[in-house]
Formats: sequence, C-alpha cells, structure tokens
Amino acid sequence: MPQKTKNTPMMEQYLAIKAQYPDAFLFYRLGDFYEMFYDDAIQATQLLEITLTSRNRNADEPIPMCGVPYHAARGYIDILVEKGYKVAICEQVEDPKTAKGMVKREVVQLVTPGTAVETKNLDAKTNNYLSALMMQSPTQFDLAYVDLSTGELKATQLTSLEDVINELSGIQTKEIVFNRLDEDEALQMDLKNKLGVMISYQQEILENAEFSYLTSEIENVAVLPVLKVLLSYLSVTQKRSLAHIQKAELYIPAHFLKMDHYSKYNLELSSSIRNGQKKGTLLWLLDETKTAMGGRLLKQWIDRPLIQEQKIKSRQAIVESLMNHFFERTDLNEALTRVYDLERLAGRVAFGNVNGRDLIQLKTSLLQIPQLIDIIAIINDTEWDQLLTALDPVPEVVELIQLAIDEEAPLSLKDGGVIKDGYNERLDQYRDAMRNGKQWMAQLEAEEREKTGIKGLKIGYNRVFGYYIEITKSNLANLPEGTYERKQTLANAERFITPVLKEKEILILEAEEKSMALEYELFTEVRETVKSYIERLQHLAKTVATIDVLQSFSVVSEKYHFIKPTMTAGAHEIKLLEGRHPVVEKVLGQQSYVPNSVEMDLATDILLITGPNMSGKSTYMRQLALTVIMAQMGCFVPAESADLPIFDQIFTRIGAADDLISGQSTFMVEMMEANQALRHATDRSLILFDEIGRGTATYDGMALAEAIIEYIHQNVHAKTLFSTHYHELTVLEDSLKGLENIHVGAVEEDGEVVFLHKMMPGPADKSYGIHVAKLAGLPEELLERAATILEKLEQQDTVVLDYQPTYAVASKEESATAGSKAVEMVDKVEESEGQISLFDAINPNEAEVIDAIHQMNLMAMTPLDAINLLNQLKQKLEN
Repeated sequence: MPQKTKNTPMMEQYLAIKAQYPDAFLFYRLGDFYEMFYDDAIQATQLLEITLTSRNRNADEPIPMCGVPYHAARGYIDILVEKGYKVAICEQVEDPKTAKGMVKREVVQLVTPGTAVETKNLDAKTNNYLSALMMQSPTQFDLAYVDLSTGELKATQLTSLEDVINELSGIQTKEIVFNRLDEDEALQMDLKNKLGVMISYQQEILENAEFSYLTSEIENVAVLPVLKVLLSYLSVTQKRSLAHIQKAELYIPAHFLKMDHYSKYNLELSSSIRNGQKKGTLLWLLDETKTAMGGRLLKQWIDRPLIQEQKIKSRQAIVESLMNHFFERTDLNEALTRVYDLERLAGRVAFGNVNGRDLIQLKTSLLQIPQLIDIIAIINDTEWDQLLTALDPVPEVVELIQLAIDEEAPLSLKDGGVIKDGYNERLDQYRDAMRNGKQWMAQLEAEEREKTGIKGLKIGYNRVFGYYIEITKSNLANLPEGTYERKQTLANAERFITPVLKEKEILILEAEEKSMALEYELFTEVRETVKSYIERLQHLAKTVATIDVLQSFSVVSEKYHFIKPTMTAGAHEIKLLEGRHPVVEKVLGQQSYVPNSVEMDLATDILLITGPNMSGKSTYMRQLALTVIMAQMGCFVPAESADLPIFDQIFTRIGAADDLISGQSTFMVEMMEANQALRHATDRSLILFDEIGRGTATYDGMALAEAIIEYIHQNVHAKTLFSTHYHELTVLEDSLKGLENIHVGAVEEDGEVVFLHKMMPGPADKSYGIHVAKLAGLPEELLERAATILEKLEQQDTVVLDYQPTYAVASKEESATAGSKAVEMVDKVEESEGQISLFDAINPNEAEVIDAIHQMNLMAMTPLDAINLLNQLKQKLEN
C-alpha cells in the first residue's frame, strides 16, 4: 500500500496509473528497466523469482520494489500471463531530453491470457481465444470469441448453460469478458470454477471502440451487443490497430456433429486423459499438417465434424484424389513446408510489430502459391475448383517485398540493413557515406601527413568534439599558417579541425543519423502498403489451411491403410467391417491389433456388451465413435469397409473419473453424463455407455442400468453400445426386440485366461474376475483364497435364513409387479455423497416390498449377490 508520507512526483504518477489497472501488474518504465512497486513487487518477486529491493530505504516506510530489464521484459511478461495474470505495460511517451518536468508515461498495452500474441508459449498450431458472453435469459446466451493473433472472429447463440460450457471448453478459451462486474455474477463464478479461466470486465463506453470488423449481415442480429463488448475490450486493452480482425462469422452449433465436453474428454480427441498432452489423441494421429494454420484448422474440424452429406463427400473426393496422385501430393507437401503462418504474419503487420524477417517469410510463403496452383491443375479434379479459384498469390505484395526488403534482414529495425540497396536513392547515398567514411578519413590523414611532413599526425573521433586532427606539441611548428583551427589542448598535443574535415564529418554523421530514420520511414511505408492486402492474405491463409488438412488426411489414410466410408444422411444402419481403433493401432502396430466389426441393422438400436475387464470393451466402443468422427470430418477410416449413417450427436460415458473440484463422486458424474444423453439424444445420435451404474450399490446400479437401457430402447432409439458387468441384464434380449447381446471372447488354457479381444454374438458366460486380478499382479495367496470362496459360492444351491418371504416362488407377472415396486422405491431414495441406497429407503414394516425385492433378486442374482442382499434385509428387519 502507498506510504503515509508525501510521495515524490514520480510515485504520484505511478499510483495514478496503477489505480486505472488495479487487477494487473504494472510494468512502469524507468530508463532501461520496468519497475514494480508495493504489492506488485512483493508478488512478482515470488512468481518471477527475482530480487525484492526497496525505494527510499532510509525512510520510515520504504517502498517495496523490483525490476526487470526492458530488453528481457517479454520473457517475464510471458510467465505472468501463462500463470493467469494481466500485465499493463507503461512506457515513456515523450523524450526525457525534451520533457519539461516529469516525463509523461502511459499504458500502451494490457496483456492478458486471452490477448497474448507475442508470447513464446503460444503454440503455433493452437488458437488463443478471448471470449465474451451475455446472458439474455436462462435459455438464451450470446457468445463471441476472437483469436487476436490470427484475427478470427466468430459469434453464436446458445440455449443453455450446458451448451455454453461445451462451446467454451471446445475452443479452450483463455479468458471470458462480461460487460460488468455485477452482471450474472452466479454465471461468472460457475464458469470460473468449471473452466478455470480468467473472468474480465468491459465497463468502457462501447461507442469508443472501433467496430468496422462487423459485416453488414451481422449488424442486425441479436449477437451484435456481445460482439461490441468483445471488440470494445480489445480496443481499450490493446490501444493499437486491429485492422486484421476478420469479418464476424455467425455460426450455429447444430450445423455440426454435436459432442458435449464430457464426450470430447472421454474420447481423447485432442487431450489425453492421462496427462493432458497431445500424444495418444485423435489429433496426434491425424496431424500430418505442414503449416501452423493447417494445424489450427485440423483442431477445429475435430471439434466440429460435419453433418451435411454433400460437404463430407466433397472433402472425401479431394482426399481420394490426393491418394491417387502420390507424386503430386509429395510436391504439394514440399511446397506447404515453405509456407509460414500467414494469419499471424498478417496480425503482426496490423499490430505494427512486424519486422523485416517476417516480411521475407511472407514473401517466401506467397511464392509457393503459384506452385500449389500448378500441382492442383495437374490433379485436374472438379472437386478442387473452389479451392483452386481461392488460391490468390497476391503478386503485388511479393513484388513490393522483393524490391524493398533485404533477404538477410535482421530481427531488429534498430540495427539497420532492412531496406535493400537500390530501393531508395537518398538511402543509398547515406549508406555510401557510412561505408566509405573510414576510407575517406584514412585518405585525408595520408594527404595531411604528406602536406605537413608530420608523420605522427592522426585523425581521431570522440562524441564531444567529433572528428579532429591530433598533432604532438613538438610538431606544432611544422603546421602551415591559417589552415588549421585549434579545437582542444591536451598535455602533450593539440587537436585541430579543417574545413575539409568538417565537411566529411557532417556527411558521415548525418548519414548515420538520417539513414536510420529514413530506413524506418521506408519500412513503415512498406508495412502500411502490405496492411492494405490483409483481407486477401487471410482469405488465402484459410484456403491453404484447408488444403493442408486434406493432404494430412490423405497421408494418414495411406499410411495406416484407411478406406473411404460410405455416408448416408437418411440411413440408420451401421456396417463397419473389421474396424480398428486408429490411435491404439498406431501405438500397438497393425500386426498386433485385433480388428472388430460393428453391425447394427434398422431393427437393432442397442448392442449389450459383456466380458471381463481388460478384454477390450471400452476400446471397441471408442473405436466406433472415433470412426464416426473421422468419417464426418471427411477423412478415411480404419476398416475393411464402412457403411455409416450421418449422426447428429455423440454421447459417451466411458471410464470413471471423480470431479473432485466440484465435489462430485464418480457415480454423480456418471449420472450427469448419462442424463445428457437421455435428455438430448435423438434417433440420429450415437450413445456409448460403459458400465453405467457401477459407481453405486450392486442392485441400485443394476436397476438404473436396466431402466436406462429400456428408456433408450422405448423412447430415444439412438444407436447405442452399452457395456456392463451385470450379466443378469443379458436376459433383456428376450423382451427388447431392438437389443442384441455381444461379448468379448476369452478361453482358458491350463488355468490361464487368454482374452481374444474379439467380439462374438451372445452374452459372456463368465466374468473371469479372478483371472483379471491375477493379470493385475495380486498376491498368489489372495488369489487362491478367492478361488476357494468362489467355488463354495457356486456350489450353493439354496440359502437358508431366519426371515422367510410370504411367497417363495414368483410367476412372471409377480416378478413384474416386484420390479414395479422396486422402481417406486427409487422415488424414496436418499442421496448421500452421490451414492444411492435402496435399503435406506425401506421401512422395516413394508414387508411386502421387502418380499418383492427379496424375490426379484433371488431370481436374477448370483448366489453371492443373493446372500449379500438377504443378509442386509435380515439385518434391517432385526434393527
């Protein structure tokens, strides 16, 4: 906090600026350092691991202080932003030499997680999104987001908080802007907790911002206010040209294959469940892109596969044409490797922080476009026509850069040598003077020595007097009269100037000073000219990115022997023959992977999958989902043949993971994910449920699993893969016409189980739980004891208890009645930490209900489950 004693004018200035940015670290420029004071300094020393000092050390209240050199500041800013902080960069905006009193300082940029464009940690193949959100009502949310580094700007309307979370997690936004601090506070906190991103506020007058980036089509739609909030925040924080921001694109999520954030997480599309890394994901498999913008577009395509049949087939046709033209594809790839990040280069041009080397990269990239055009013309496929037309080489920019920018341009403009010789006559004259200055001086020195006969005469230079002729005092008598003008007297020598020396000095020093200024002026003119072509460059970048992703698909498809799937929008049949999990196959190798077919005709909605753990049930389910996603992206798929419908949504519940942050158990997360599918799936959706109900008590779990299967069968009619350990559920095949049993094959050899990893018709006959435990490495003594217990349980035919039910044998109708009573009992369930217990809901006096459960479970359960159930019932009654 500020000290109580009177502050100096400089500290008053600092405090006034800091008050405008209370939630940011203020990097306050003092000479060659950025300084931080008070709490900023204390916190920065911990985060940046730099030394904490103090200002006014001898005062009663010294001011905590730390600083970083201005030339190394970018690295420190990157660290703070990466850790989720904001940094306000405060510069001296007038020359200290000409300033009257305190040097004027202003914040020239506010760097935040969502607006970082120069950070070294910015992945070339990853977008860095800043979002803005407005809640119009509980069923209407307006969302807009922008990548400041590329200029991409999009907006949409959503109908639920779930959809908002899905979109924001899908784009992996780094920061969310609301219009005011007090706007939708509960929503702000919810998003901050669930997404772990920075929440910011835009409280400036919106009319102050520049909104030339909005298309005329979008100006009349309801999302305009949220776009203005977003662009206003950019305008206020960046304080520079945003000419590269693209026309706002309004999109509708329902126009793409919809996957909620649970499903994207479970399927490991771009982030591994194990370590959050790219390796082991679908993105890792498919990414053979050669350009940064291609890599970013691939990620977007994975996040939003298509649902329009014609668009899918158009992409497939281009992939196929590339696979049929190996040599042309090879040439195409080589050309793409020489294309730099056109989108971010255009952004740097707009920002004004582009350098000469960036422009050379831009020219090099544009020079590849004619080659791409020639290659595609050889392929000569009509599906390429639209992309071919959009390949604009922008020759005006190429010509300008070739004329103006030196091929060996340095990174810094301050070093000179950016503008080519021959581009500007005056600059050439200055450079000639600079290059020949030493030679001129050496020649003049020789001439003066010969003229005066003084061999020790020499020409020197210092900043105070400029160039001078130095002669020792012993040789002063040899100087001719009236030619030399005394400039400085030393102990043993005198320094002089002559009219000729002065003339050369003016020319050389003016050349050095004016050359730099002129070169910067010329470079700025080139940059501003290039800026006028930004829109064409961005359009070209999108086209090149599309070509890059499609060639990536062709490379992957050929490398891993993928085939073109047949896609039909109206069909509801799946015929995937000898399909493979593409990522697992890449890890294991094609020779080791066991392929499996998925066949579901019009009458089959549900495949009920049984089999032991570690046998491949989850892999089988993920295999189908990834195949669908790849197919609807336009990529080929891993199978011998594939006839697939076009799905509208994919829902998954695969794997068990507690949501510890929000305090939700595995079972609660499981139920929430299942709920998403049951509420939103249609008969054109794909549902993958892996062992639903395992997170709670056995009978609760089985009851829920059966009810979910029946609900999907009777109400949803989505294509569903449902794996389970509840073998009792396999009897549903008899009553549900749209359900088929399949299982993972396994055989026993000499007491050892061998998993075949092959799907077979019908239910599994055993669980092989002890064999799996053996594979997991449990102690041999424990496994032997478990085998003994299992053998005893399997030999028990009856169970004798003190408590007897009112009836011992149930008819089919009575069993159905018992089931109905059990379902009614669920309404009485008490929830505790996400676990549901039917027994806690039983009143000991409700003997008929207890009989019903007793009977129902004796008919369906294994001996061990029945014993557990009856013992619990008995204990309940005795208590």
